[in-house]
Amino acid sequence: MVAQQLVVVLAALALTILASRRGWQPPLLLAVAGAAVSFVPGVPRLELSPEVILSVVLPPLLFSTTQDFSFSGFTRRWRSITNLGVVLVVVTTAVVGVVAALAIPWITLSAALVLAAVVSPPDAVTAVAVGGRLGLPARVLNTLKGESLVNDAAALTLFSVTVAAATRSTGDSHLPGNPVLFFLATSAIGVAVGFVLGHLAALVRARLSEASLMTAFAVLLPFAAYGVAEAVEGSGVLAVVMAGFVLSRHSLAALYATRMSEREFWNVLDVLLEAFVFAYLGLQFHSLLTDAVTDGARALDLLVAGAVVLAAVVLVRLGWVVGGGFVMRNLLRGRFSPGGRHFTPAEDAVLAWTGMRGVVTLAAAAGLPADFPHRADLQVLAFVVAVGTLLLQGATLPALIRRLDLDTSAERRWREQERDKARDVTRESMVVVLSAAREQTADEAERRWVDTVLARAERAARDRAAESAEAGDGTRRARRAVALRREVLLAQRRALLAAGAAGDVGEDAVREALDQLDLDEAALAHRGSPRL
Repeated sequence: MVAQQLVVVLAALALTILASRRGWQPPLLLAVAGAAVSFVPGVPRLELSPEVILSVVLPPLLFSTTQDFSFSGFTRRWRSITNLGVVLVVVTTAVVGVVAALAIPWITLSAALVLAAVVSPPDAVTAVAVGGRLGLPARVLNTLKGESLVNDAAALTLFSVTVAAATRSTGDSHLPGNPVLFFLATSAIGVAVGFVLGHLAALVRARLSEASLMTAFAVLLPFAAYGVAEAVEGSGVLAVVMAGFVLSRHSLAALYATRMSEREFWNVLDVLLEAFVFAYLGLQFHSLLTDAVTDGARALDLLVAGAVVLAAVVLVRLGWVVGGGFVMRNLLRGRFSPGGRHFTPAEDAVLAWTGMRGVVTLAAAAGLPADFPHRADLQVLAFVVAVGTLLLQGATLPALIRRLDLDTSAERRWREQERDKARDVTRESMVVVLSAAREQTADEAERRWVDTVLARAERAARDRAAESAEAGDGTRRARRAVALRREVLLAQRRALLAAGAAGDVGEDAVREALDQLDLDEAALAHRGSPRL
């Protein structure tokens, strides 16, 4: 089994690399390729227990999302994030659950609500990556990031509640009879557990000075939060999210090496886990379809029902976002929006079309209890919805963004002003420290040395400000400067490696110089999360 899982991971990673180079969507390629391979005779069935999916795969995926979360962006757009990440999830679960129950008459309403909870949370990673590349306004990107995190927690909590209600209706559960009270109780317990464990982890990390040990605590935290919360009958999902929030705030004061180490670790783990989940459920597609047919469903009826559920998922988001935007602009006049300004119709159109379902949907579907009624049917339907949204919305989103041509000039000016403020803060703090060092020494030679350092630092700060003012954000000259700097870094790296191989420079010196180049390249990149 371990060997099979390793083969799946390696194959999924290879397909991810191929998709990235070709400009394709890695999740779509992985799911479709996995489904195609599942029909090849002799391919063994790979299946993990639901407990492994829920307790091993989901916690790190949720936790890593919190690490790059912008609290200032959340504060500015909290109304929109709550609307999309919580209210819309509940509305989608209710509406899609009723539609699914009508479209699939052989399953109960409780099972249909479980399916609806599984497919309710969009994964905004692809949308954020595409939007960032094509110049979407930051407020739209921040809303999508916040929604993606909040809706995961809301949907997975609803998933737990609906599964518990469905199993209770069959006599397999001894949970309280009121689902609303159960939802509130588990949510409160989960948030409390995450809050406490997050602060405990932050206190321990504050007493450590090694980046590797600090990263180790961060890696263990999501699993501990999930396990403890589930053990005390709380929401493990909310515990993981809250613990991630708390630790991410404290990480701002951590060593730079710790932040760089954790960022790279979570990026790598995200890619591996998401590639595995998409490929894993794709490889199960034939077996799941066979199981569903064995249980009495017709394959064609199941695929048609999947198309109906897909249409409901897409239409609910379109109606809610576009209709809500119209109400906010024309009836409420932006009364409940930051600064009295809501999203424009074009921005609402983008938000409405960023409904691609991703790894959380597939992982939740795979995490259904093994004895859950019509489990194979629900997993097939979840797979159809996820692949359908990637085909329908993911493939057309770049063209939509280009067509709308959103105006971001005012936002660019505001962001440049904020950068100027940040540069002023760093320059002023530098001057204070160096001036104090100069006054505290009586050695004239050391004073001249401090003056030289101060002059050099101020000159560098002026040069950076001048380059920024001259080049501007997003201009051809700025892009050329970045590309030229990357070329220089690549040439330096090659020269160092060649000198080390020839024995002209010692290995230790080469490693030290390469570390510095890594820092320079990291500062240049300013890249976001490479989640699929």
